[in-house]
Amino acid sequence: MPGIVIVGVQWGDEGKGKATDLLGERTDWVVKFNGGNNAGHTVVIGDEKYALHLLPSGILSPGVTPVIGNGVVVDLEVLFNELEALNARGLDTSRLKISANAHIITQYHRTLDKVTERFLGKRMIGTTGRGIGPAYADKINRVGIRVQDLFDENILRQKVEGALDQKNHLLVKIFNRRSITADEIVDDLLAYAERVRPMVADTSLLLNDALEAGDVVVFEGGQATMLDVDHGTYPFVTSSSATAGGAATGSGVGPNRLDRIVGIVKAYTTRVGSGPFPTELFDESGDWLRSRGFEFGTTTGRPRRVGWYDAPITRYATRINGITDLVLTKLDILGGLEQIPVCVAYDVDGERYDDLPVNQTDFHHAKPILEYYPGWSEDISSARTFDDLPQTAQDYVLALEKMSGTRISVIGVGPARDQVIVRHDLID
Repeated sequence: MPGIVIVGVQWGDEGKGKATDLLGERTDWVVKFNGGNNAGHTVVIGDEKYALHLLPSGILSPGVTPVIGNGVVVDLEVLFNELEALNARGLDTSRLKISANAHIITQYHRTLDKVTERFLGKRMIGTTGRGIGPAYADKINRVGIRVQDLFDENILRQKVEGALDQKNHLLVKIFNRRSITADEIVDDLLAYAERVRPMVADTSLLLNDALEAGDVVVFEGGQATMLDVDHGTYPFVTSSSATAGGAATGSGVGPNRLDRIVGIVKAYTTRVGSGPFPTELFDESGDWLRSRGFEFGTTTGRPRRVGWYDAPITRYATRINGITDLVLTKLDILGGLEQIPVCVAYDVDGERYDDLPVNQTDFHHAKPILEYYPGWSEDISSARTFDDLPQTAQDYVLALEKMSGTRISVIGVGPARDQVIVRHDLID
């Protein structure tokens, strides 16, 4: 099983970094195939906590080659800040490879992201303001800057000047901001050229050769299914393909090389930013879940919206991604509840929907139909086998498995690397 894709099932922050790290010792390559530094992975190793934003989680595992694929948008300042922070903590980051075809986030992308979001007012999407969307828009509009452009100053300048021809009109005439000169952008980007050059490669070729050799390659998705630009709660989504299909296009590896699709899902649900969220809690239960689960963004620090587990969303993600295995995280957070609600379907104006409504308006107005499962009071953080769990915790997991459309192979019972229960191996 050399090609393994890891994707979020909900709206992100499910614990994908931990799942990647769990495979680390048997993994040869870890590929980030979409997104940028608009999301974060928190990985706990021993007493050390690492918050990663742009870098693949595999960079923390000795012997693993981490790859930033062509589907990623790269903020070079963030890249080197993260690398320097890890180096200062004694980690070796020299194996990192970056696709020559990955696009670059520039100063004007960040500026446009922030001013555009403010301009939307009540209709704002809830972006992180880090330039991700504008960089992807330039990619699709064919005026983007790629990593390989750093090594030809004439090409770089032509592309920057072409992009600024339009953007300065927007900044000055629409948003009342100062214009940006090509010189300041070119000079800023060229300052990174020689530092990034040793990392740049034809990563598609490297990954295909690795798969041919029988190496284990993990494709690590940023964001999550419900934030996918095609299959998520549009327009309240990210700007890239966060589903398993994006692993192929974002890395240059054929879809027939993807052997196992692993979906990461919390034992409850969270999301950041605007958009519909049927199980969202606005009462003391929500405050309790947010505080107990420490639901604050790794990248932004924003409080996450919280709600109960949503089975229709998991079934949808299983179908869209072709998920073969689920990793259920943060089961320990639910300890102490007498009853645990689970959304099993939706009520939309009196009509029951067992699956996601096709119409976004219907989904926006969906009310959760809840079933209740007995909780447990025991501390489960030391459980290492399924039988170690209290019977009610086992019953909860089995109920989620039955209604989610695929098997739950791994259960997270705490933040540390070893706080997991493995029911089915994700590689063998």
